[in-house]
Amino acid sequence: MMDNRLTEDRRMLKYGLTELYSNIFCFSTTRHGGYSQGSYASFNCNGYCGDMPEAVLKNRELLSSLLPVRGELVIPHQVHQTEIRIVDDVFLQKGKPDRKVLLEGVDALVTNVPKVCLCVSTADCIPVLCYDVRHRAIAAIHAGWRGTVARIVCKTLSVMKKVYGTRGEDIYACIGPGISQDAFEVGDEVYDIFDKAGFDMPRIAVRKEKWHIDLWETNRMQLLEFGVNTSRIEVSGICTWKNKDDFFSARRLGIASGRILSGIMMC
Repeated sequence: MMDNRLTEDRRMLKYGLTELYSNIFCFSTTRHGGYSQGSYASFNCNGYCGDMPEAVLKNRELLSSLLPVRGELVIPHQVHQTEIRIVDDVFLQKGKPDRKVLLEGVDALVTNVPKVCLCVSTADCIPVLCYDVRHRAIAAIHAGWRGTVARIVCKTLSVMKKVYGTRGEDIYACIGPGISQDAFEVGDEVYDIFDKAGFDMPRIAVRKEKWHIDLWETNRMQLLEFGVNTSRIEVSGICTWKNKDDFFSARRLGIASGRILSGIMMC
């Protein structure tokens, strides 16, 4: 895939948010330029998908070296639910074993602490990165179809509102690479779950041989519902299923494969 949004070394997808705000760095990793092998090749930074721990550690060290400032990577063990972890000074003062416990079963992170890189892992699911420009707070959200239907984006923004005072008009959001509507084929039971949850089905679903659901649009709608301005929502438009050579896709490569890491930090 030739895309001028990729860095010169092709290890990262860049977002316009980084160009708009000099104190923000956000990205999604590609498959290129790392140390992993096989279906994890090569820049897999996720330690929960079966890759060799040594390769994951080397990839994380490489990623850290690519950040504009030396920051700490915070990477949760996601479970397709809606648990949100606040990464504050109390969290950061804990030792690694305690942090690992606190990151178990977490699918979204928020913080207002600089030099902390909040990360989520995806391989067809949708990563959503948010920056509150007024209150200087950020979020990284993992929105698979289960998290999407449970409105994890809305719930994360609500946490930011409670903790930091975030309003919709304060948010700039990036929706990263994930499976497109054209490729995301689902059964009637999944369609029914979205329908019963009250989503605008004509807007997000289309019937072909089976139902196809637009997860990009479904999460964008949640941002809009919170009051985010449409001009402040950046959608990458990159389908992981169609671009498996550049971005990990579990549907194309299998569950035992690498993950994209999408991150955001305040410098």
